[in-house]
Amino acid sequence: MDITVIDIALHHVGIQTADLKNSIDWYTEFFDADCAWTLDRFSELTLERLPGITELAEIKLGSARFHLFERSAIDPAPADSRANSDYQHVCLVVDSPETLKELRERWFTLHRSGRFAFAGDELPTEIVVDDDGVESFYALDPNGLEFEITYSPVAHR
Repeated sequence: MDITVIDIALHHVGIQTADLKNSIDWYTEFFDADCAWTLDRFSELTLERLPGITELAEIKLGSARFHLFERSAIDPAPADSRANSDYQHVCLVVDSPETLKELRERWFTLHRSGRFAFAGDELPTEIVVDDDGVESFYALDPNGLEFEITYSPVAHR
C-alpha cells in the first residue's frame, strides 16, 4: 500500500484570552513580533464555534503566527493558571543559546514591569541541557499557556 506524504506546515496557533490588549502587548514585546492585523467582524461559522468572540489579532513572528482572540464568554481568571487542559505546550526553536537566555531574561523583565496581568504566578524554569545538547526552558504567557523555548545544535549544523 502506497502512502501519499502530504507536505504540511503549521500556519498559526489560536489562543483564547479574556484580555486581548494585554495579550497583544505581551506577545509583541516578548517575541519582538508584529501585530499584522486585527478583526472584529466574523462569519456565522466563527460566531457559532466561538460564542462571544469580540476581536481577533494576528501576531506574526517570522513564519509563525499566533491568532489571539478575545471572548466575552470566558472566565478571565481561571482557577489554575494553566488555563486549558487540552493545551500542553508549544515549542519554539531559536537560533542560538544566547537568544534562549535573552528570551528568558526578557520574560522576567516584562513580568517585573507590572504592565501585564498574568493568570498565575509561575516563573519560567531554569534553562536545562539534555544529553544530546538541546537547551530549553518553559514559560507561561499571560493566559497561563505554556511555551517551550529551545535551542537545538543539531538543527543548526
